[in-house]
Amino acid sequence: MVFVRTTPPRPMDVTAVFPELAPLARPAIRLHPRPGSPSVRDSSVGGPFLWPSEEPWPHCEDAHLHVDSGFRQPPAEVRLERRMQARRHRDPGGPGLTPEEEAIKERNAARLAERLDAGPPGPADCPVPMLPVAQLYLRDIPLLRPPGQADLLQILWCPYDHDPDYKPSTALFWRSAAAVVDILATPPEPYEADYPGYVPQPCVLAPEAITEYPNSLDLSPEMRLTVGDWSRWQAAGAGLDSSYADYPREFYDVHLADAPGWKVGGWPPWGRTDPYRRYCAVCDVQMVPLLTIASFEWDGAEGRSWAPYEDQAAAYADHRDRGQRPSQPTRVEVGSTDNMQIYVCPTSPEHPHTDLIQ
Repeated sequence: MVFVRTTPPRPMDVTAVFPELAPLARPAIRLHPRPGSPSVRDSSVGGPFLWPSEEPWPHCEDAHLHVDSGFRQPPAEVRLERRMQARRHRDPGGPGLTPEEEAIKERNAARLAERLDAGPPGPADCPVPMLPVAQLYLRDIPLLRPPGQADLLQILWCPYDHDPDYKPSTALFWRSAAAVVDILATPPEPYEADYPGYVPQPCVLAPEAITEYPNSLDLSPEMRLTVGDWSRWQAAGAGLDSSYADYPREFYDVHLADAPGWKVGGWPPWGRTDPYRRYCAVCDVQMVPLLTIASFEWDGAEGRSWAPYEDQAAAYADHRDRGQRPSQPTRVEVGSTDNMQIYVCPTSPEHPHTDLIQ
């Protein structure tokens, strides 16, 4: 069975109201990650990588913050606790804890006691094995622009916060899938992660091509005023709810501009800060968004307009009482439930990438 997710049409055609926006349209691919069991031959979030056995697994050798988040756990325990949570969600009347779960609880209590006895935490031991974040095949994500004969993009991150922005450091690899003969079966894992949100839940993908328009912060000052002009919306017969009369720009940003969630390409999801341009360290060209790593696929009551048709029932149901969030299938949280964007050089994808919490 083919896994499909379909974004509902936007409430209106924004270019019919503002033809000036038409030249600013950008293609994007929403990845629509959903929990599953991807293989090394699949595009995935948090899944196993097609990694050559003869190639060293990436390790982070940067300095790590000395502050213990208080949530540090081994990735294996994070995944097992999620399985426990899912079991309790499926069977609320079932046993409180299985023997395996009881053992995890005891280990966590012992680790916490050791941490308290040891006093202030030191930096994470280096080098730290990195965790798989996303594996994207060109056949599934045609917006990718790989170098040479490469047809596979692999992105990893360090599970510890780094100065100065309190975020994981990232690593990016392009490769030819056909060139990988012997696959690394058991990659090394870090001893622990700063936060459970730094351990992506294995997810399969349902890539969907869409068209995006820039967040209002990316518009020219003149165009920003135009989008915020209620009379312009009325003159175009947009039929916009009068509750937006004071803030029509908010309607544009929430419902018509850049899509939320994990995606390739498109426009940046500004909001935490004003637009922050990134420039290639090699050729000084302005870099472009490659991948958005999102804490949520949609957020808030209004943001649910972006929930795919196939997820509408789940999106409008209340799952928080049991810790289940259909809008957070990857269980990733970056920043304060923000987004991390990977930027690359449009001239040469082999130039060093950069990332930004937004």
